[in-house]
Amino acid sequence: MEKTDWKRIGWLTAAALVLGAIIGACADLLTLLLYGVEYMMLGFIESEFIPGAFTVPAVRRIASVTLGLGVAGVIWYLLRTKTEKVPSVKKAVNGGRMPFWQTIVHVVLQIFIVGSGASIGREVAPRELGAMLAQRFCDIFHIGDGEGDAHGVLDRRMVVAVATGAGLGGVYNAPLAGMFFAVEILLVDVTLEKVAFGLGMSATAAFVATAIKGEHMFYDIGAMQMNSTPSLMLFALLCGTACGVVGALFRKGSQWAESHKPTGRSLMWQMPIAGLVTGLVSIVVPQVMGNGRAAAQLGFSTFIPETADTSGAAQSAASAAASPWTFLAGSGGAPGSVVNAGTPLELNRLWMLLGVLALTFVAKALVTLMTIRSGASGGVLQPGIALGSTLGTMLGLLWLFVFPVDSVTACALIGAAALLSASQQAPLMAMCLVMELTEAPIEFFVPVGMAVAVSVFVSSGLLHRLG
Repeated sequence: MEKTDWKRIGWLTAAALVLGAIIGACADLLTLLLYGVEYMMLGFIESEFIPGAFTVPAVRRIASVTLGLGVAGVIWYLLRTKTEKVPSVKKAVNGGRMPFWQTIVHVVLQIFIVGSGASIGREVAPRELGAMLAQRFCDIFHIGDGEGDAHGVLDRRMVVAVATGAGLGGVYNAPLAGMFFAVEILLVDVTLEKVAFGLGMSATAAFVATAIKGEHMFYDIGAMQMNSTPSLMLFALLCGTACGVVGALFRKGSQWAESHKPTGRSLMWQMPIAGLVTGLVSIVVPQVMGNGRAAAQLGFSTFIPETADTSGAAQSAASAAASPWTFLAGSGGAPGSVVNAGTPLELNRLWMLLGVLALTFVAKALVTLMTIRSGASGGVLQPGIALGSTLGTMLGLLWLFVFPVDSVTACALIGAAALLSASQQAPLMAMCLVMELTEAPIEFFVPVGMAVAVSVFVSSGLLHRLG
């Protein structure tokens, strides 16, 4: 019988609690930094009441994102050409050293550009910070730093991967997604020990971050029906297929953009140009700015008033007031009033809604890829949710003509999880992240799980064919 290694159990416990708490506090600081940059650059702070820069004057939007990416372009040029490079979290898990102050600057820059309005995700920053902190933790405990210590090297790899996931779990209050990110994407090895360790650290990080900044709704899905329906399972099959194709293409596009980033002085002019283009697009599509929260909420807030045939979905006055459709209608940018007017969906209204959603989808996809291609660092999780939400909403609007018992918001939820799963090739992480961010009822795991299964199957086959 193998002897219990109490020393190892001790430092694993310390890592889950102490390192998890530190990562949670750092994730909270990054969130507060985002809010501070948004307030300084754009004059607002995103929340469940204002999900995007809808109330910001167009001139200020343009100036903010152009200046933000311009400043970041200069600093990133110096950081990438004059100092030690910051490796990706996957390389860090496999032994790549995360330099201390370079990683801090790199992380802060990612939050800075998102806060100024750049169309890119902010979730990479807390993951990189978690990986750097985990490496320092392993140095202190001398984990995996000795020659011939094969077990120590494996333990160090596990700690860094789990800490990376804890960064995600802490910043979004999503411990399940954080754990699955570590074991499904980074370690690609699901064992009881790794799941328990990962969930413990992610839960600790989420608890500490929430205790400091409070618990806030990230996506409002109040316009969704309370119960799942059999017809949603059929919709999940169709939506999963569509999202599988689109998610695979988005994954290929983001990989192409990442591999074609400028490496020299051109970084200093390509990034501000990307910012200028983003600002100009935001004149018509303000929800394109930021990490994707506003664009995703546009889909989740699409509400068609109930008729005698529906399952009773309703939208509260508070949700309607905070809906991107309401902000767009107030600025004259879109026919938002057709969503909250309390009248059934008609054909002419349908085309207006589909037009706004399609424009949002295309703009968000192209501007995000352009931002990555220009040299910016960041993630694509939130942009992926935004694309899935808007695509699911478009399909859902058409679906309601056949099955009015379903709500558009439920269709948006299914689309968000399905497209994110396909683009990340990580069904468990993506499904849990969407469900945790929306706080969706547990029974919707069934249609969401079906859509995710289909989307991953379709996307994996398509990606294999595309090479």
